[in-house]
Amino acid sequence: MNYLGWLLDGANWSGPQGITQRLIEHLGYTALTMVIALVVAVPVGAWIGHRSGGGFVVSGANGLRALPTLGLLVLLVTWIGLGFTGPLIALLVLGIPPILAGTYAGIRNVDRAIVDAATGMGMRGKDVLLKVELPNALPLIIGGIRSALLQVVSTATIAAYVGLGGLGRFIFDGLAQRDFPQMIGGSILVAVLAVALDLLFGGLQKLLVSPGLQAAPRGPRRLRAVPPPKQQAPAAEAA
Repeated sequence: MNYLGWLLDGANWSGPQGITQRLIEHLGYTALTMVIALVVAVPVGAWIGHRSGGGFVVSGANGLRALPTLGLLVLLVTWIGLGFTGPLIALLVLGIPPILAGTYAGIRNVDRAIVDAATGMGMRGKDVLLKVELPNALPLIIGGIRSALLQVVSTATIAAYVGLGGLGRFIFDGLAQRDFPQMIGGSILVAVLAVALDLLFGGLQKLLVSPGLQAAPRGPRRLRAVPPPKQQAPAAEAA
């Protein structure tokens, strides 16, 4: 079967059920989930990291990632009915823990000497958090965001399971109709979108993070062994 033929067919890209429209829907689901996850996870992770506690919160949030997403979605739809609320909650369960863990770890890994120096200069707790700890924690925070984004964009296909749109429509509809080129084509689109977004955020990370924080830490310098000075042979005694 010519799986690429389905992707290259211009007729599949236009119309209300075309690839372009499904791609926009998929990006909308992903963007809404990520915005809510950022609003919830970054402040909570920063606060518990700054307060030197709350590790159990991060552990509990990470434990939620073990829940089967599709099973959780079915349970949520049973409780609250059809619509995007069920898929949104299921996606948030995947999206919040990596951002929360990355923010918490980033704050906790800031060199305490830097924090003590900022405190000694008269900065208050809020200023230390916003002007010292968060900028230094950016690499791990953005790393958590990238991890969450990959999981959310690849799992947003479950929205099609409850009759919504997105790229998951091609996967579920193709499976139901035994239209394997459509199903494989939809899977390729999701994979390509995930890689493209990860590369985009990788470039954004280079722009936002200070070059000093991006540089790989160097290991301890080895001291080269200096050979001992050659001893000169004693001069021959004069006869």
